[in-house]
Amino acid sequence: MKIGDTVSVVDEDLSGVVTSVKGNIVVFKDEYGFTHQYPKEKLVPKDSDLYENVRVVRKAEPKKVISKKHQKNHLVLDLHFHNLVKNPNDYDSFERLFIQKEKLIEVLEFCRKNNLKRLEIVHGIGDGTLQRMVHDVLESQVKLDFYNKEILHHQSGAVMVEFH
Repeated sequence: MKIGDTVSVVDEDLSGVVTSVKGNIVVFKDEYGFTHQYPKEKLVPKDSDLYENVRVVRKAEPKKVISKKHQKNHLVLDLHFHNLVKNPNDYDSFERLFIQKEKLIEVLEFCRKNNLKRLEIVHGIGDGTLQRMVHDVLESQVKLDFYNKEILHHQSGAVMVEFH
């Protein structure tokens, strides 16, 4: 350290410009004009150019390997009839509901067979017939919990199912 250097005191909120150096003791003047004496080992030089020539290397963060069993994505079953058959106009309302129920039961069995933990069933809002059928089927099942996906329980178009 030499006269004119800017220094800061370790473990204190105090800094200033060196006015004299006497052996191990450094005298400096703070921003208010007060002088302070500290041993060299208690002072750190404040050099704004110290880190300018240091090159920062950004390393890519390693990807965490997540097993398929613990994937965050859940299976989504959309029971809108036009997603289930090619010609939706060829079916009457009873056949539509029967096909939707069969698809729901088939997917529930698939989830149990493959040890899936979550299933989202999209039934839409409509007149509530499909929604009642979905709730009836789910209530008849064992080892599962279900709840409306939306915060507002009325008028939600999806149900989330969690298997035990």
